Amino acid sequence: MSFVIGVDIGTGSTKGVLCTLDGEVVAVARRDHAPSLPRPGWAEMDPVRDWWTEVAEILTELTTATATAASTSTTSTSTAATAATAATASTAASTAASTGTAGTVAGEGSEGIEVAAVCVSGLGPCVVQTDAELVPRRPAILYGIDTRATREIVELTEQLGADAILERCGKDLSSQAIGPKLAWLRRDAGAAWRPDDRWFSAHTYVIARLTGEWVLDHHTASQCDPFYDIHRQDWATDWVEAVLPGLALPPLVWPSEQVGVIHEAAAAATGLAVGTPVIAGTVDAWAEAFSVGVRRPGDLMLMYGSTMFFVQVLPAPTSVRGLWTTSGVEPGSHTLAAGMATSGTITTWLQDLTGGIPFRTLLAEAAAIPAGAEGLVLLPYFAGERTPIYDPLARGVIAGLTLRHGRGHLLRATYEGIACGVRQILDTFTGTERVVAVGGGTQGGLWTQIVSDVAGIEQIIPRQTIGASYGDALLAAIGIGAVPPDTDWTQADHVVVPDPSTADTYATLLQTYTELYPATRDQIHRLAQQ
Repeated sequence: MSFVIGVDIGTGSTKGVLCTLDGEVVAVARRDHAPSLPRPGWAEMDPVRDWWTEVAEILTELTTATATAASTSTTSTSTAATAATAATASTAASTAASTGTAGTVAGEGSEGIEVAAVCVSGLGPCVVQTDAELVPRRPAILYGIDTRATREIVELTEQLGADAILERCGKDLSSQAIGPKLAWLRRDAGAAWRPDDRWFSAHTYVIARLTGEWVLDHHTASQCDPFYDIHRQDWATDWVEAVLPGLALPPLVWPSEQVGVIHEAAAAATGLAVGTPVIAGTVDAWAEAFSVGVRRPGDLMLMYGSTMFFVQVLPAPTSVRGLWTTSGVEPGSHTLAAGMATSGTITTWLQDLTGGIPFRTLLAEAAAIPAGAEGLVLLPYFAGERTPIYDPLARGVIAGLTLRHGRGHLLRATYEGIACGVRQILDTFTGTERVVAVGGGTQGGLWTQIVSDVAGIEQIIPRQTIGASYGDALLAAIGIGAVPPDTDWTQADHVVVPDPSTADTYATLLQTYTELYPATRDQIHRLAQQ
């Protein structure tokens, strides 16, 4: 029996999943981490500790789970989960995910069980500079929540032209783009940037550690603005030379392509067999969209995670100011995307701020508060904001506080503020036919209900909500030809529909929310400079 493994490096954790070729979850594993915020506007990670080491540990744990499955044809038990039959695999996986350790479920026999392929996705786009031996020269710079390259964004926009960048790259330059961050690194590193240095995103660094190969998938490359032509789906080498002469560029592949095999050093570190195929993978949000069948034009994924993210499949490339047009997951495809800078991270901050009480307690208190949080409104710009306002100096605002407001009001206002931001972004999308909600924030029901109420949308909640690592596992199966390219493992669990009784309250709240940012922007910008 063959298994595939998917691993995703997220902002708050690394997660792995072991699956059969028909999408049954056999085991899961997790390691938690957090980005470093060494200066205002900076967001970093240690590529060795937070990316490679965690992925290696998870692969070791999952290959051990495979061996356990091979050794018995009855139920296997671990510290994370106990499953009576293969039919309860999803329940076991959910239990294991909550505890951060792997759970196993027996396979159909004890002979011929192997890991057939591995695929890795990761937060992104990120950038880490390494030497030729893959030793990082400095911490990795994260995606749009790292806003250090503001100067370079302005300079490159002036050099190449805002309209030309939008037309060729499918989006304006912003803190999400890798080009300005590479320019910042080149300027900061100076002579320390050597000709044989390489640069990676999170998942491609791990791929290099697993296989020795330096590649970049088309989707991630399409976020390396202004260095990728969205129409030709290839590097814009003339602009690379104009901006960063001599910068080496990795070969481009599609996320489902095999890019190499596990070499001996990686086998020793992970427990995988030498020669196991490794599939390219992509940025986590796109792997997550793939995991829930967001693959047809008009499909839109709404991801509830550390940040709120949106991915819509397009029939053809387009340029929409304020949104991001990118290459998609499947060969030749295109997507339109948007992202908020913070969402789930605010709930973690609030939980810590209120003494670390069990989150279910905080959630119950928020659910008991009526719509509108009794006059409280929150702007969720705790780390600046990406779409829709593109303001790295924006900051969180809580307005309307009184002595009667408690922690439950704050959580409800957080959910409602994020939902207002979602509504603003969704209003800029066109042609949306189906919304699929994914991510850890879909659990519990309150957050998704508030978003449906504020945004006026129906959301499909999949039965399997493991996320990007599940999409990676499917990409692994497709990449080795074990399943057809159009295979879709997702199944709907239920649909969240708007509650009409909240419509008037949320219309008023949305108006207040929309007016609050421009009314406080100048004052907030002054505070952000301190």
